[in-house]
Amino acid sequence: MKSDALSAWLVESGLRNLPFEELIDGFGRRLNEAGIAAARLFVGMNTLHPLVRARSVIWDRATGPATRFEFQHAEVDAPIIAQSPFVAMLRQGMAERRLDLTLPASEGEAPLFAELREAGMTDWFGRIFPFGEFEFQIQGPTITEAGGRLGLVCSVSTDRPGGFSPSDMTAIATVLPLFALAVKAITLRTVGQGLLAAYLGTDPAARVFSGTVQRGEVQGVEAVLFYADLRDFTGFADRLPPHELINLLDDCFDCMVRPLTRRGGEVLKFMGDGLLAIFSTERRRRDESCGLALTAAGEALDLMDLMAEERRKSDQATPGLDIALHVGKVLYGNVGTDARLDFTVIGPAVNEAARIELLCKELGQSLLVSQAFAAAAGRSRDHLVSLGSHRLRGVREETELFTLAR
Repeated sequence: MKSDALSAWLVESGLRNLPFEELIDGFGRRLNEAGIAAARLFVGMNTLHPLVRARSVIWDRATGPATRFEFQHAEVDAPIIAQSPFVAMLRQGMAERRLDLTLPASEGEAPLFAELREAGMTDWFGRIFPFGEFEFQIQGPTITEAGGRLGLVCSVSTDRPGGFSPSDMTAIATVLPLFALAVKAITLRTVGQGLLAAYLGTDPAARVFSGTVQRGEVQGVEAVLFYADLRDFTGFADRLPPHELINLLDDCFDCMVRPLTRRGGEVLKFMGDGLLAIFSTERRRRDESCGLALTAAGEALDLMDLMAEERRKSDQATPGLDIALHVGKVLYGNVGTDARLDFTVIGPAVNEAARIELLCKELGQSLLVSQAFAAAAGRSRDHLVSLGSHRLRGVREETELFTLAR
């Protein structure tokens, strides 16, 4: 059969995690090599990512997988999604559909089919593949995946006169489920790593996926520590409604995190109304990491000021932000119990950063920098001014603290 070689290739590709777009390109080319005139493929699937709702790729025989779409959660009602033929299939409970594009357009037909006719397509076949338990809830114009289940939609279009032959359709019916299974094998790893990155951070997620999963599996590294906490946030928690409080907290975290991630910082954990992040010194010089952390801290404070100014227009208060920067050796890796682990950093340097941050309010400063950080900062040291020596709780000797000259 014309599908045998393609079926074997799909199984092999799924087993060895061929990159997603390579899989689509190889599938399209091999369909044509098997005598099935596939002129265009569409492949789309939803995700479990906190920002991205769905991704899709269009493969064209002439250009390969050259067209890509990515939809945010807020775009679920966008016309390009609402007018998709797969939405109509879901509404009608159809797992597959075939359309003869040589026939005149019917009333209410998806705009896609007019586009395909104009491009010379003669036949279209679409399939929906659930990954595990799969259920869509349709409420008016809105479609949501019940329980966040994953699924794949795909279609094959041909420009062959007369459309797909009976033998073409037999082969397509054989290979499409194998294609969906290969996509599932490849993308579920991507989905899993994306989820881990959202909750653990990019570097910890990569380490976990590479096999760093046992308790006590840690390594000593030097890092620049970025310890931040909202000042007097408890008062806001006492008087704001829950939804309004969470929105405020998310806005504050946006101000802290965006400057961090733009400069290569890694948020390790959110702690109530604060966070702990690091700038690794493994791949860059210590002074460069210090400079990036200092710039990120300054920008985070500026963003908080802008947010406070905007909220004042509607008589809304805003918490302050306190940041401590420190540099030192830490233990980085898995800590916890056999059944529940946390990927984090621990060590005296982390404790010192937390205690430096506690002095921000007492010293009337939003940013405090340790003596060790100042010594490692290189040229960035010129932007710091000394606040004299101070005693940290639990630390015997006094240490000099600095702040950013503003």
